[in-house]
Amino acid sequence: MTRTVVLSGTERRRSWPDALRREIVFEAFQPGAIVSEVARRYDVATSQIYGWRKDMQMTSDAAPIPGFVEAIITPAQSFETARPGGGISVELTCGARVQISAGTSAEMISATLRALR
Repeated sequence: MTRTVVLSGTERRRSWPDALRREIVFEAFQPGAIVSEVARRYDVATSQIYGWRKDMQMTSDAAPIPGFVEAIITPAQSFETARPGGGISVELTCGARVQISAGTSAEMISATLRALR
């Protein structure tokens, strides 16, 4: 069964309400979701979903989007001890704190943060 959309009048673009845009973007970026499948389900281009996500990241009143976290940068003097060679300290919402030195591999960081989630 094919679906035909008839556009009449001067407006040639579909209009998506903000709430539906947020719903589509939120669904598309859930863990395990595939953006192209969500796009097909809502009959929208994948590039449009990525565009909406980018627009939502730039507005401060949008709800948090999966995959992005708020970063808070504090002055260097607020750290208890400075590590030679640099690094970062990550505080998770569960209260755990992970200190990552500059030479740590991305795989090790990823595995550690996944285990603490």
